Amino acid sequence: MEPDLFTAAAEERQAKDPSSSPLAVRMRPRTLDEVVGQQHLLKPGAPLRRLVGEGAGGPAGASSVILWGPPGTGKTTLAYVVSQATQKRFVELSAITAGVKEVRAVIEGAKRAAGGYGKDTVLFLDEIHRFSKAQQDSLLPAVENRWVTLIAATTENPYFSIISPLLSRSLLLTLEPLTDDDLRALMRRALTQERGLGGVVTLPQDAEEHLLRIAGGDARRALTALEAGAGSAIAKGEPEITLQTVEEAVDRAAVKYDRDGDQHYDVASALIKSIRGSDVDAALHYLARMIEAGEDPRFIARRLMISASEDIGLADPTALPLAVSAAQAVAMIGFPEASLTLSHVTIALALAPKSNTATTAIGAALADVRAGLAGSVPAHLRDGHYKGAAKLGHAVGYVYPHDVPGAIAAQQYAPDEIHGKRYYEPTRYGAEARYADVVEKVRERLRGGS
Repeated sequence: MEPDLFTAAAEERQAKDPSSSPLAVRMRPRTLDEVVGQQHLLKPGAPLRRLVGEGAGGPAGASSVILWGPPGTGKTTLAYVVSQATQKRFVELSAITAGVKEVRAVIEGAKRAAGGYGKDTVLFLDEIHRFSKAQQDSLLPAVENRWVTLIAATTENPYFSIISPLLSRSLLLTLEPLTDDDLRALMRRALTQERGLGGVVTLPQDAEEHLLRIAGGDARRALTALEAGAGSAIAKGEPEITLQTVEEAVDRAAVKYDRDGDQHYDVASALIKSIRGSDVDAALHYLARMIEAGEDPRFIARRLMISASEDIGLADPTALPLAVSAAQAVAMIGFPEASLTLSHVTIALALAPKSNTATTAIGAALADVRAGLAGSVPAHLRDGHYKGAAKLGHAVGYVYPHDVPGAIAAQQYAPDEIHGKRYYEPTRYGAEARYADVVEKVRERLRGGS
């Protein structure tokens, strides 16, 4: 049996008994107008509108597309909607279970359907990044000759995970994580529409907020959790899906955390102070609370980058590059995998030696500047690269440090008003101990000592 026949059989079962299908399947949009989120791809004239023949440019149904985005953002849904809008056969394969044999079977079936019935085929290939280079190569003839319209989905960066020939022959569309408003609209639609829950139960705000936190931007996860809560409420004869019912149905306690209120800042503050205090276990606890509550991982990563300079600084100069790398990773992968990266850097920062000298040094320097201690730049340090600078005395007498032994020249760098001020006072913790040994020797050489 060809793969498209499995799809057809599933659709037939759903038509006979819609309630037998999961809520996420029943609520799958049938038109682009029903899709929530991804408005950058759905506004008039946008790529997906043109793909189904709407707007300027006419139909582009023969184009192959790569959909790149986090799980649950609508990649499968968009492929299905495109196939329905263009009246094409829809065949779905997963790169997890399918191989070259299955791909060739779909391509042969597409040729027969086009020749015998004049009906083109959309091949939706999920998790395409799991295909090897050779397996991806097998798709090229079908894409090149337009035997199928390939719509491939990936959660991995396609520039690293998809071969260049296939990427160059496809339109790359990036899907964004769904917002809480997107998911809220989707759940409310599922509660009231007949193909969903048909208004049998209601969803109070506290339970809705908990479901949004559980979903983490994933539409499929939101509808699955909603269905579990609804099933539990109906079984108990209750007219609404209470917060307690949701907690019991999905085995997930609601975290008391207001992402826009005091708890947002209180827990974030507790995380940073636990890191500062080197209590790795407390830091992980507060990190877990933020993750479980659906906090934006980028916000957490930003706080960790600040902590790396504010509380660790030169005691471990690798802390900041680690935090920056973590922030970049978090932005690329998102939750749930980002929780591993955030844990990694939180543990490292909590156990790192601590120094706030970078904080106190710039604080003292800023205080003097704000107090008016910002005198003229010494003449020998001023720019001397323009005609006439020497007549003004600019750069005259400047000693190039690389021309003297040790590359430290005895000359004044600071304005007269703060000459001799000491802003940086190193600790002897961690790697900063070597700065403590060096800084006094450097200051002495600058003053003209040996």
